[in-house]
Amino acid sequence: MTTTLTKDTGSKAIIPLPPTTARIGAVAGAVVAFAGTMMPWTWTSAYPGDLTVYGYPAELQVVTLTGALLTALFALSGLGIRGLTWLTPGGKSSPVLLFALGTLGTVGYAMGSISYQLGGVVNLEPGAWISGVGALIAAVAALGLPAEVAPDEYEPNLWHRLRAATKAPEPGRSTKELPAWLEIVVIGVSFALGLYVFAYCIAAEAELFIGALITTCFGAAAVSRAGLLARLTTLTTKHRNVTMAAAIVAAACFPFTQTDDTYALIGANILIFTTVALGLNIVVGLAGLLDLGYVAFLGVGAYAAALVSGAPTSSIGVQFPFWAAVLTGAGASLVFGVVIGAPTLRLRGDYLAIVTLGFGEIFRIAMQNLNGNTGPDITNGSNGIPNIPDLEFFGFNFGESHEFLGTPLGRPSNYFFLMLIVLVFVVLVFRRSGDSRIGRAWVAIREDETAATAMGINGFRVKLIAFALGATLAGLAGTVQAHLQSTVTPEQYQFANTVPPNSAFLLAAVILGGMGTISGPLIGAALLYLIPKKLEFLEELQLLLFGLALVLLMRFRPEGLVANKRAQLQFHETDQLDVPDQRLPQDTVSVTKAGA
Repeated sequence: MTTTLTKDTGSKAIIPLPPTTARIGAVAGAVVAFAGTMMPWTWTSAYPGDLTVYGYPAELQVVTLTGALLTALFALSGLGIRGLTWLTPGGKSSPVLLFALGTLGTVGYAMGSISYQLGGVVNLEPGAWISGVGALIAAVAALGLPAEVAPDEYEPNLWHRLRAATKAPEPGRSTKELPAWLEIVVIGVSFALGLYVFAYCIAAEAELFIGALITTCFGAAAVSRAGLLARLTTLTTKHRNVTMAAAIVAAACFPFTQTDDTYALIGANILIFTTVALGLNIVVGLAGLLDLGYVAFLGVGAYAAALVSGAPTSSIGVQFPFWAAVLTGAGASLVFGVVIGAPTLRLRGDYLAIVTLGFGEIFRIAMQNLNGNTGPDITNGSNGIPNIPDLEFFGFNFGESHEFLGTPLGRPSNYFFLMLIVLVFVVLVFRRSGDSRIGRAWVAIREDETAATAMGINGFRVKLIAFALGATLAGLAGTVQAHLQSTVTPEQYQFANTVPPNSAFLLAAVILGGMGTISGPLIGAALLYLIPKKLEFLEELQLLLFGLALVLLMRFRPEGLVANKRAQLQFHETDQLDVPDQRLPQDTVSVTKAGA
């Protein structure tokens, strides 16, 4: 097949190669990149790890090796090799390009960081250059593959070629339905793989984490473009109960994959963040209420639990048992949700957002002023309530180490399992309420409150229920957070700072993950907690990069990482490239095909 492209506007064109030639080139480049990982990348083990050994790849070399293997496998799958065609039920070209770009990005980052940290490219050994050249060859060859768009949509330049690679995949070819037991195995293996990637990233140092993040992001996009993610979604929808059980088992196995309590503590905080994000998803995702002060309900639950926990600095001086402390925190947040929501939920849009933002700031300032000087001595002011004792339930002290199946589990692991139980409860509440009559009323209010009211729905009552339920779930998570961190201070509950959870990050987690879904906010919250935690060395640049990431996300995937069908239809009605239809004689594209 020969393709001729002419463009009088002067833009640089990408000349598609014969598919077989391009795929062979991508495989060859991936093999060269793989070979480079078997050789040293630098002469010293000081940074970014020990990349000085022949035949033993480590850290960033392993990430590059993985990207190169996936590039080769997906390139070979398009050649019709038996046993590999199942890898690309949707797109055949774009996954190869995305994996190749991910590999190139990881190698480029590794080479750049080594040169910067060690003082120049002279510190790079031949293995790094070989992997870099191989990854570049694979990426260039992948760019030569035919774009997976209609001929009248094709634009022969790099920008539109990359945009075509990130489009939603076309429906894959019909395949033979798998046996039920094999579908369950596929779901289990998928969650096991997800657990491995998460455990690997959470235990990685900053430089390794960035390289793994680059490959993972491009890899996730490639898997989605290949149609594998859509196929997995079909299976998980078909076996919803099995999927939930597999997710719980995978999460419960996380503490057993870690040897350091620091990472288990990060996991416990991620569960707190995801639980609160799922509660906010009821308010924002289902009911469509823009709440910018939601983190205040987390603070209400935390402060209420801290005051009745028996802390030495508590002004109440009582110590409730575990179940009573949990009910106190959740109940206090429920009361505040009703008190704040009753007079304000008659507002809509920006006005409601401003009021909720004001409530969040009022809560933080009030906790600072209740210090005995500017107000009653209740919260100890800006010093907060420290030395909160650990929870104890039926003789089980969450602050002590325990051993399970021969594996010692420290204090963070105990709270991790407690938060996992809380998260499962919140997921069940979200799922049941979303499928109920009140859940359908929330969706109706979100889509068009005027029309819903005209159909007989009591808009104020429905919104107040959503607001109160979301506040209660946040307060429930706050009770555990107070005991996990052993202290609560007003600074923890600001609208925006570099340490989640806060209202800005919570709202971003819901939008990034996918409003109205269960798994979306869980994924979004996990990413928005883990990434800033691993990139603390960037300090002030974190918020800049966070804003840039949101801009890119809204540009390329406004419906979120895990979107429901309604959002996909809303944001991708035609699913076409945003290019002007001005193909006149001065901008002609002639395509001739010869042979098969």
